[in-house]
Amino acid sequence: MTDLGNLPPSQPRPFTRIDGAAARADSGAVAEEVPVAFVYGGKPHVVMMCTPADLEDLAIGFTISEEITGRATDIVNLAVVRHARGVEIQMELPPEAQARVATRTRALAGRTGCGLCGIDAIDHAIRAPRTVDSLATFTSTAITRAGDALAAQQPVNNATHAVHAAAWASAAGELRVVREDVGRHNALDKVIGALARVGTNPASGFFVVTSRASYELVQKVAVAGSPLLAAVSRPTGLAIRFADEAGITLVGLLRGSSANVYTHPQRLGL
Repeated sequence: MTDLGNLPPSQPRPFTRIDGAAARADSGAVAEEVPVAFVYGGKPHVVMMCTPADLEDLAIGFTISEEITGRATDIVNLAVVRHARGVEIQMELPPEAQARVATRTRALAGRTGCGLCGIDAIDHAIRAPRTVDSLATFTSTAITRAGDALAAQQPVNNATHAVHAAAWASAAGELRVVREDVGRHNALDKVIGALARVGTNPASGFFVVTSRASYELVQKVAVAGSPLLAAVSRPTGLAIRFADEAGITLVGLLRGSSANVYTHPQRLGL
């Protein structure tokens, strides 16, 4: 059996290439995904399918963005334990945070790309977004700069063309943190976790994602406190409604110098 706990983010795989009636042997990099179990205080919470990289960032970001706790320092202990059949992230939390985990038990595994699988109550899934109280403004040039720079900082996707990326950029559009994952929500959680680990305030910049802008991404950005989310694809209707309510500028279809601004365009001087 393959040791899933020790897989790299990607690795070469053979395949047969067909072109019309012709066929030839070839090989190429393939993105890996492994089951990662989040365990709080010895109690399993959820299993997510993830890219096996930056798992500490993922654990911290998930814990913060799901509003289990508000600070990275609240996680007393964090251990990434690799098993033959996957990875277990073991965390210890203060009693009040552990109590919150108990009210949000997830009964199923979270499949690739799904940030909600296993949540057993709609109220837990569709949480009212936080309001982002930020007077920060950005230029369209900054958004374009961040979007243009993102492709070059995705080594796993450039090799496999199979994973998402999320990034946090400064107000000037300079990418400071980039993370990749098979799940778009996992990639964003990794960025949030990386920022929390070094004490960077997300409100001073904005997030960029390579996926569609779904409402759970808006929800996570609102918890992080950033006033802008830009996506290379279009948003869903619920994402637009959440962004409008949360005070977040939601940018979609970011392609070169063009983009659609769906909510709060005044933050871009429009």
